[in-house]
Amino acid sequence: MAIATSSRIFRGSISAPFRRMPASIALCCLWIGIVVLIGVTARLLAPFDYLSQDPLARFARPFVSASHLLGTDYLGRDVISNLLVATQTTLMIAIIGSVICALIGTSLGLIAAHFGGWVDNVVMGFSDAMASVPFIIIALGVLALLGSSPLLFVFLVGFANWERYARLTRGLVISAKEEGYAEAARIVGVPARRIYLRHMLPNIAGPLIVQFTVNFPEIILLESGLSFLGLGIQPPATSLGLMVADGRNYLAIAWWLSAFPGAVVVLTTLSISLLGDYLRDRLDARLR
Repeated sequence: MAIATSSRIFRGSISAPFRRMPASIALCCLWIGIVVLIGVTARLLAPFDYLSQDPLARFARPFVSASHLLGTDYLGRDVISNLLVATQTTLMIAIIGSVICALIGTSLGLIAAHFGGWVDNVVMGFSDAMASVPFIIIALGVLALLGSSPLLFVFLVGFANWERYARLTRGLVISAKEEGYAEAARIVGVPARRIYLRHMLPNIAGPLIVQFTVNFPEIILLESGLSFLGLGIQPPATSLGLMVADGRNYLAIAWWLSAFPGAVVVLTTLSISLLGDYLRDRLDARLR
């Protein structure tokens, strides 16, 4: 009975997270929807090839020319086209990296909580070791040693902050074991894997969703920072961080080269963080 009740609570919570949505959260959803649309159709929406150069149109100011609405850069490339493709690149890196991070951290947290003992000590010890060193230092060392490639870069950012998922999952699972429904399922012969996947994970999904929405913008900022330092995405590819880096030398005469990609980073990270906090309040049955 307790198992059925917990499942109904979770299914009912999924159908209601967006009821009576505040205007601020609606705006966040609208912006995230726009970013996702750009991520899917960036190259179709771009008015020009983002690598196309027009030296005669260098540093065209934004909102002056209809053909280059957001202006051009130091090579005469259209800023809108570059911004669309850069947003697509950064979004894909953040999505893949966040999913990898969530899978690694949640799996290790479940393993630590299930086995306990020395397995728990090893996982949590490794987690403490990772947390004690800023990840950007690890990333700089790996990229400087092995060189930067798109595949390596994506998997590298996927290891950022996995220890947060592991600690959170371990604590939530240990707490869930004390609530009775997991023990009731075990007594009636439900396999451990089914207990974790079917009953525990839905009940601890709220905090994990919040952690995902916290980690997602952090990965965007990590990608932007590494690309800004020249160790992330490499030309001729582009990303939001690389656009900011390219425009920093021209801030006095072409502020828009860094301002527009920087604004996209800020608005996207803020929107995801606010939406995640809202979803936590709506999805976590314990808060209701």
